[in-house]
Amino acid sequence: MAALTYSDAVSEALTRLRSVGFEHGRSFVNHAPMAAEAMAHMGYADEVPGWVDRNLRSRSYHDVPERRWAIDPTDPADWQAALGEFARVADWTALFERELAYAPWTEVLAHWWPRLLPGMSGMLTHGVIRTAHAVRAVVAAGDDNRLQLGELAQGLGYWAARHSTRGVPVDPGGGDAEDVRDDDGRDPAARALDELVAEYSGVYATVAQHNPIPLIHAVTGPAAVRLVVEHLPPAQRWPSYRTARAVSRTMLDWFHAAPRPAAPLPEAPDVDEVFADAVQIGDEHTIKLAEVAVRHDGYAPDPRHAAAAHVANQAIGRLYL
Repeated sequence: MAALTYSDAVSEALTRLRSVGFEHGRSFVNHAPMAAEAMAHMGYADEVPGWVDRNLRSRSYHDVPERRWAIDPTDPADWQAALGEFARVADWTALFERELAYAPWTEVLAHWWPRLLPGMSGMLTHGVIRTAHAVRAVVAAGDDNRLQLGELAQGLGYWAARHSTRGVPVDPGGGDAEDVRDDDGRDPAARALDELVAEYSGVYATVAQHNPIPLIHAVTGPAAVRLVVEHLPPAQRWPSYRTARAVSRTMLDWFHAAPRPAAPLPEAPDVDEVFADAVQIGDEHTIKLAEVAVRHDGYAPDPRHAAAAHVANQAIGRLYL
């Protein structure tokens, strides 16, 4: 049995990573809070401190830009001008820290989600992914959630600062205002996201790729939306699905990846073994994709989940040899 609980591991990781920069190298994203949360969620809490140690030793994170001036959330001209301005990431984070201190996190999320959603594709969806892992951590923390709310502020702040609508069609909006459920109790938009994640897992597992990392986000992006969608007001759920679908489709064009629907899936171990392999490799991307595979196999079993994560393990694992 693990000596550390999920909450212990996440809280320790967030404490250590609180002041670490959002990016490293040539604008590579800081995945550490996301991967640490995923490992703890999967029952690998004891492995988290050592993984964070190795991550901090192997990455030269940039300093967080200094705060410049407060962003006014009530003035559309002010906050819209700051969208996509990475130099304002500390200002954005401060805005969300203030908002989360004075209103329930679900209200803050519902207020800002439709404002940030059109820019989901920025930095390959890492803003929404970091936000989603933070949401799961907040939910699990219960009342003692100060650290987790701080991470949610960082996720939302990074999303706003790297907001980008490049090449992605704008969703016209519109969705069911009522909390409609299928016969099995599942939200239809959540079910559609499950199918989208399975579809792009199959694409990832079967297309030829020069670099195994970028196209992973066509899977983990919609999976992040799926993690959050049932915490959103009903009217925001279908627009979230449509935007996630558009972003994943656009990534195929960005990375010149043509789907091969008739291509056979590669054989893969079961998803739990795939996740164990991902932790052994230690790469942030293998860990996050494998956690998605396990999570979505729980929602709706599909061999494409394990196949995608196994392909990523093999391809990315070779980079560590």
